[in-house]
Amino acid sequence: MSTAGISANKLELLQIAKAVAQEKSIDKEIVLKAIEEAIQKAAGQRYGAENDIRASLNPITGEMSLKRVITVVEEVENESAQVDLVTAMLDNPDAVIGTTFETPLPPIEFGRVQSQMAKQIIMQSIREAERARQFDEYKTRVGEIVSGIVKRVEYGHIIMDLGRTEAIIRREETLPRENVKSGDRLRAYILEVREEQRGSQIFLSRACNEFMSALFAQEVPEVYEGIIEIVAVARDPGSRAKIGVRTSDNSVDPVGACVGMRGSRVQAVVNELQGERIDIIPWNDDAATFIVNALQPATVTKVVMDEEENRIEVVVPDDQLSLAIGRRGQNVRLASQLSGWAIDIMNEEQESERRQKEYKERSELFIEALDVDEMIAQVLIAESFTNLEEVAYVAPEEISSIEGFDESTATELQTRAREFLEKTAREQDEARKAAGVEDDVLTIPGVTLPMAVAFGENEVKTVEDVAGLIPDDLRGYNEMIDGERVHEDGILESFGLSNDVAQDMIMQARVLAGWIKPEDLIIETEEEEVVVDENATPTAEDVFGS
Repeated sequence: MSTAGISANKLELLQIAKAVAQEKSIDKEIVLKAIEEAIQKAAGQRYGAENDIRASLNPITGEMSLKRVITVVEEVENESAQVDLVTAMLDNPDAVIGTTFETPLPPIEFGRVQSQMAKQIIMQSIREAERARQFDEYKTRVGEIVSGIVKRVEYGHIIMDLGRTEAIIRREETLPRENVKSGDRLRAYILEVREEQRGSQIFLSRACNEFMSALFAQEVPEVYEGIIEIVAVARDPGSRAKIGVRTSDNSVDPVGACVGMRGSRVQAVVNELQGERIDIIPWNDDAATFIVNALQPATVTKVVMDEEENRIEVVVPDDQLSLAIGRRGQNVRLASQLSGWAIDIMNEEQESERRQKEYKERSELFIEALDVDEMIAQVLIAESFTNLEEVAYVAPEEISSIEGFDESTATELQTRAREFLEKTAREQDEARKAAGVEDDVLTIPGVTLPMAVAFGENEVKTVEDVAGLIPDDLRGYNEMIDGERVHEDGILESFGLSNDVAQDMIMQARVLAGWIKPEDLIIETEEEEVVVDENATPTAEDVFGS
């Protein structure tokens, strides 16, 4: 073979490496390193795998050189590739540990086996580099919308061709009832890019809340520019959604801007989401006002908020109840998700019945405990006294200042209230002892005598017993049995403990039991289960679950 032919072949090798690098969008150096590795492997087969053979490719001339390398080491493990320091110093007095001796080797002829092996090595290196490139490219694009062609649909999962790579929309991230077939063009949200054993995996979503926000950013310039902020999104994918929007620019109507001229902007989003109805609601920092807006088109006549429990009671006219709840509870459920509040919906008749029941129970308690007539009990209720503790321990002037009462009346009422509470406490303590509940249980922060009695009724008798519980044991929980939602009562369910309070009580018991140290006390937030009361108006969570 002539020198000119050899040079042409060498340059052709460089050109091939460059072309492959451009086609696969990877660094040319990676391809050259793969070629060097392939030649080293082939040379290892030719001269013996025990030898340390290294190949180098000149990236300019295409010259390939082979050499055998022997390294100076303290203890020789491979005589073909290593030499001890004493022997090395016979040839080179300046040798030290780590010094290498290189011997040039003649180029090798590639047979069929060597060529196949070299091809596999090069292709494997290129695939790994391509996967690394894809991972680096798409991991910075999480949160963006991409467009691609549906390649195939497998068991509800959609495989999409994004051009130079594939991505997957898992079944739970697709729109229900959306008819997708090969060749369709879809837009989706890059949810996650994960590096796995078989390469980087790109997971897309069309059902997540962020996809809707990103679509509005594409269709509404004010959202893209940050003039309008989408504060919250709640979706029933493919069916209905609610979004809360606000702006710091008083000259901009956030709802009108998102709707667009004749609904053009919101309609573009609706079309992308297969007709999903979208309610655009002006955000309000006042939770009650925002929730009232979120429940539209239903009209709300009254709201009662419980900030400690993060619950709100909403009263609507009788003819608006079904509208407020929505089909299968959809309207109230989305409003609850959007606001972050648990919403109890009731009509005016139900609210009136509930308040009458509460009034009657409170009145009977005051009549029995204070030994007074119904009129005095009603006066106390009208003055916003809700329990005996308030009557017993408020400042006396708060009672004496009531019209028709004086200081002696106040003193007598407080004395009777305290005596009744003390008597009840003694009876409860006797019941606790009779149930075998140890005194130490009362040292758990938050545990009261009535709670201790309830513990005894449920065979929870020691600090260790309390420490071994979980919040669901105290608060109750729901589970699905044969397709039906079944409620299991909690030990302290009647006390209305929040999830945080129940968990704190258990963790404090674990400290007292010596299971953990006070400094290690970490309160883990668990998802609250909603209690089902057959006589109460169901919330969205009661009907459909969280």
